[in-house]
Amino acid sequence: MTVRRALVSVSDKTDVVEFARGLTELGIEIVSTGGTSRLLASEGVPCREVSDLTGAPEILDGRVKTLHPRIHGAILSLPQKESHVATLEREKIEPIDMIVVNLYPFEKVSSAPGTTLEEALEQIDIGGVTLLRAAAKNFANKVVVSSPGQYQEIIEALREHGSELPRGLRERLAVDAFAVTRNYDRAIHNYLAGATESDAELPTLLNLEYGKVRDVRYGENPHQRAAVYHTLGQNLEPCVVTAEQLSGKELSYNNYMDLDAALAIVREFPEPAAAVMKHATPCGVATASTPAKAYEKALGCDPVSAFGSIIALNRTVDMETARLIHETHFVEAVVAPDYYRNALELMKGKKNRRILRANFPDLTDYHLKPERQMRSLLGGGLLVQEVDIEDLRMEDLRTVTEREPTPEEMKSLVFAWRVVKHVRSNAIVLVRDTETVGIGAGQMSRVDASVLAVWKAGDNTKGSVLGSDAFFPMRDAVDAAADAGVTAIIQPGGSKGDEDVVAAANERDIAMLFTGMRHFKH
Repeated sequence: MTVRRALVSVSDKTDVVEFARGLTELGIEIVSTGGTSRLLASEGVPCREVSDLTGAPEILDGRVKTLHPRIHGAILSLPQKESHVATLEREKIEPIDMIVVNLYPFEKVSSAPGTTLEEALEQIDIGGVTLLRAAAKNFANKVVVSSPGQYQEIIEALREHGSELPRGLRERLAVDAFAVTRNYDRAIHNYLAGATESDAELPTLLNLEYGKVRDVRYGENPHQRAAVYHTLGQNLEPCVVTAEQLSGKELSYNNYMDLDAALAIVREFPEPAAAVMKHATPCGVATASTPAKAYEKALGCDPVSAFGSIIALNRTVDMETARLIHETHFVEAVVAPDYYRNALELMKGKKNRRILRANFPDLTDYHLKPERQMRSLLGGGLLVQEVDIEDLRMEDLRTVTEREPTPEEMKSLVFAWRVVKHVRSNAIVLVRDTETVGIGAGQMSRVDASVLAVWKAGDNTKGSVLGSDAFFPMRDAVDAAADAGVTAIIQPGGSKGDEDVVAAANERDIAMLFTGMRHFKH
């Protein structure tokens, strides 16, 4: 098909004058509407008014301009069908070969502070969406242009092919146009649904839109393809997807998983914090007066498991911290808010180590907001829940034993509770001061998780406190912890066996707190 006539009607007028001038130079006639027509005329680009084709003026303050049989007949007609050609001749409809349209800025206007419902409704484009859909449907015979970003490629293709565009390009442009109309309708739906559904409800219709950031080398295993995507239409908070990679090899699927999990942990703490992560489970977590001390303590929890680990910090990495990380044998990746120049140069010395900057001066400046968490299901579909960001309130803690925890134990118990939230269930965390000394993760039995944590801690179990992500159904895990030297426990409570569990704690002189909140993580 040859482009002889183009309808140009755009809200975003970026580069439209240059594009229309290029079309004119190729001998393509321009038909336009309203503000676009006035702009082109003022710039000396010849164009006809749409009303010349329709024989009808724009009405209702411009709400109706292109919704006319002479426009949509020209766009939807099939030149290979004799009946269509005869209809165009009988009705004196002039064919339109190219449709250049972008839509009213509904999303921009509706999201602006102070925008009323009436103002938002006025930004719902009707004619533009109809033009795009009609032209995209008939891409075998028409060209649909839905974005200023396409102008240069189209002009070059027209020049190369003599005002003809290859079918493959027309098909790709049609796909882009349908993406525009789909996203536009989604934005309208989300806005109007937000006015009728309360914040406490999960949406009746869940619209998800993600844009590919990059392909990764492979998925969890080399035979699985994988890519990382970012959420469209949202202001992205500090996260791994938006982090800037400063050095090292390409990130893998597993790197992204571990980096995300480690970053979530260090964001829990206002103090300098470090997390050493392996297979989405922390090997060690600590807070301290400096990032270097926090990292040293976190690594000391389980240095053997830390081989090939991911490290996250919530402070800018200084030279002291960089030296410690640089001397650690085989670190896969590091993520932090930023790096001092000399520290970064030192860490770049190991070329395969991935170094990421979260581009926030202090990750603890970010206040977690309720958002949804999604898990895909093998059979298709999604599980959706709110993210587990409920913070521990001191007034909700309840001492259920005869002995109250000491101030030192209380500090460690609160730290243990914040860490255990990020450990795979069943989860047990042993803590001294504000550093983990033993972690039992992902066990089918809470007793097994306790035994594993004690084994990891070794002699450091003596004088430690214990955090459990869920209640103890019976006293066996408490007895095992007491035998190893645990002095205090924090757990949700709520088991039928609470009475026996508390009795065991009293017998062993263990202080026990109930939180009334569970932190399962599957």
